[in-house]
Amino acid sequence: MAVYKRSYKPYVGPLTAISRRWLVVARFSLATAFSSRISVVAFVLCMVPPLIAALIIYIANNELVQAAMQVKSSGALLINNRFFVIVLEIQSWLALFLTAWIGPATITPDLSNNVLPLFLSRPLSRLEYIAGKLLALAGVLSAVTWVPLLLLFTLQSQLSKTAWFTENWYMLPGIFFGCWLWIAVLALVSLAVSSWVKWRIIATGATIAILMVPAGFGGVINGVLRTRWGFLLNVPYLMTLIWTDLLRVPLPLQAVPVPLAWVAMLSTAALSLVLLTRRIQARQVVRG
Repeated sequence: MAVYKRSYKPYVGPLTAISRRWLVVARFSLATAFSSRISVVAFVLCMVPPLIAALIIYIANNELVQAAMQVKSSGALLINNRFFVIVLEIQSWLALFLTAWIGPATITPDLSNNVLPLFLSRPLSRLEYIAGKLLALAGVLSAVTWVPLLLLFTLQSQLSKTAWFTENWYMLPGIFFGCWLWIAVLALVSLAVSSWVKWRIIATGATIAILMVPAGFGGVINGVLRTRWGFLLNVPYLMTLIWTDLLRVPLPLQAVPVPLAWVAMLSTAALSLVLLTRRIQARQVVRG
């Protein structure tokens, strides 16, 4: 641990139960991530699209407002599964950039200051340490993905004068499980990159590049070989395909099979977890 700051003091407060100590890691990770004003501003900006979507839902279900604004309850104001897919895509892109900025802040300081041996010498296992970091990121990403989407779904169900909930109930599990798959991929990729790159700015760029650059190679493969299998390298495309299937929107004609999209996304998460666990070790190499 870096001691040049000379600001460390022994802890004298109550001790947390061993079974809940991994939650302490999550709590301090959140505090570290939001210690920057940029992080707070970015999180607040992620709430703007759901507010706009809520306003559209209100207008779409209020005939007086529609008459005052001289709009019709059709076209852009049609609240259906396509509407929720669009909002989900917007929130997921925002979640990507938010993760790229916040993710490295949760683990990079521990690595750059060689704190891992100190953490793992306590009654805290490597998996508990990783679980605490993942919980911190998952909480932030949940607040900008499936939580506002489910609130919008509830708002539409309450304001609609028809049996809208009965006709669209299937979107509830689709939104929930689809968002959690994206959260798992984002969190694991971000932590894996941050565990191997100690510089936060580089880790932020690398997180975005790992998820975006292969999409370009996939496009080249599709163009040269005249195939569609290059889409398996396009993580945003695969995730959109899964959301489209879960929310029962017609799939594109050139789409890859949805089960293969699930396999590719789960494989990405699993590989990131392997790389992360290999990096998180209770040892320190000192080079003189």
